[in-house]
Formats: sequence, structure tokens, C-alpha cells
Amino acid sequence: MKTKDVWNTYADAIKYFIVSKVNDAVVADDLLQETFIKVHTKLNTLKDEDKLKSWIFSIARYTVLDYFRSKKIVYETTDDDFVFEDQKLEHTKADCLRGIIKSLPKKYRDPLFLSDIQGLKQAQVSKQLQLPLPTVKSQIQRARKLIAQGFMDCCDFKVNENGYLVGELKEKAD
Repeated sequence: MKTKDVWNTYADAIKYFIVSKVNDAVVADDLLQETFIKVHTKLNTLKDEDKLKSWIFSIARYTVLDYFRSKKIVYETTDDDFVFEDQKLEHTKADCLRGIIKSLPKKYRDPLFLSDIQGLKQAQVSKQLQLPLPTVKSQIQRARKLIAQGFMDCCDFKVNENGYLVGELKEKAD
């Protein structure tokens, strides 16, 4: 697939997504262009074209977050930020993780998202959320424990003697 085809197929949806995050049409146009520059330069690295849509939206999401970070704007997460890709028939750890993260209370989900998914340092998360660093650290640790508990509840995982979460995924029907 060529960049022009990707543009024709997804540009409107990506622009709508970006506008919903930044609420400024001019900035959205700039971020849309920046997103498609990244798409153009990395399109040859995409191995599975079935994942094209989620891949482009991920690029757009990271482009918006980079913009917020550069302007020191606080970003409020939404459930849309936790859509990893379209649902598949097979049951995977991502299915469980997606549901577990969505079910976390916002006070735990936001710091965890910024730290573990977006890759910000905990001090940066503290500054962005305008919370004391010890509070952010404890919220992230609590979120991680809740995720582990979610895997134990959802997928019947166990914590081994070394403190690691281990187990096999059950069938989706189970």
C-alpha cells in the first residue's frame, strides 16, 4: 500500500481523532501532516496490513502526546487511548490487559498510562498530573498490583515463589 492510498483512506478519521484531542483545527492540521510524515517514512516497516488502522492511530496518538509534552499541556486519558487494535477471535493477554486497564480507577490508570505505556519518567508524570512524586509512585505501584490481581481473577494466573505472575490463558469461553 502506498502513502497516498493510506492518506485517502484514513486522513479524515485521523484528523477527526486529532481534533477531538487538541480542539484546534490549525494545530490538528499540523499534527495530521506530522503523523503522515511518520507514516510515510515507516510504512515499509509495517509487517501486517491488517493492523494498518491501529498502527496509524497509534502514531497519531503518540504525535498528539509529543505535542502536549512539548507544550507542557496536561493530557486527560480516555477509554479510546486503551484501544490497542480491533478485537480478534483468539483470546490473548492483550484482551485481559485491555479490560483490566480500563477497569482501573482513574487515579491509578492515568499515572500508569503515562509511565508504563507512554514511557514518561515518574517525575515527569508527577509534574504533568500536578501531584507529589511519592503519590505518583504509590499510585503506579498500586495500579501494577491491581493489574496482577486482575490477571489472577480473569485468567487464573498465580504469583510464584519469586513474586512473578505466571499462568496459562484459559479459553475465551471460560
